[in-house]
Amino acid sequence: MATVTQYSAVNLIADAKVDTDRWNRIPDEATIDRTVRAIESRNIRVVRTATADAARRALIDLIPEGAEVMNGSSTTLNEIGFEQLLKENPKRWRDFHAVITAENDEEKRNALRRKGVAADWFLSGVQAIAATGELVGCDKTGSRIGAWPYGAGHLILVSGANKIVSTLDDALTRCWEYALPVEQQRAERVYGTSSEIGNIVILEKEMDKDRVTLILIGESLGY
Repeated sequence: MATVTQYSAVNLIADAKVDTDRWNRIPDEATIDRTVRAIESRNIRVVRTATADAARRALIDLIPEGAEVMNGSSTTLNEIGFEQLLKENPKRWRDFHAVITAENDEEKRNALRRKGVAADWFLSGVQAIAATGELVGCDKTGSRIGAWPYGAGHLILVSGANKIVSTLDDALTRCWEYALPVEQQRAERVYGTSSEIGNIVILEKEMDKDRVTLILIGESLGY
């Protein structure tokens, strides 16, 4: 079962005034199957799970014992219980995010953030998935998606099937018309400030075998 937090989409979408019928629905099984095949044709592994709990277990299986792990801020990761998993840390991962937050010097902390995008294992959410196979991420500063194209040794993307849309154009539009307005609500409540899209990354095709894995969950998660 997914963990719903005060910053889950269900608690933000009313104030965000977004079109949930268009941008936050689970496609039929045939569409999901077609999307998975399209993603895998781009040299990106797909692990399908039915639930958030199963997705968390998949993470445990994918990441080796003692690996260096870094994650971008992600509502989807929160909803599958990744924060609690890091606290329990059954495989003794080296939590690079904890190293960053423990650093009080702002200049040193920023330098660590830049190093974090090159972690052995980097975890991130996804803002949109085109049924044609492209994966799209967007954020304000690049801290959540800077690892996507090259930096991370291994990249694990975690997404609910509600992120699937028909085309790449639709995926980009989803970033602006759905993900951003919902993130605006979260940012105002957490930081007291607005957000914006400063960076967009499109994974068109991965060149290195086994570097990128998408865990695709059959639930509506994140935004």
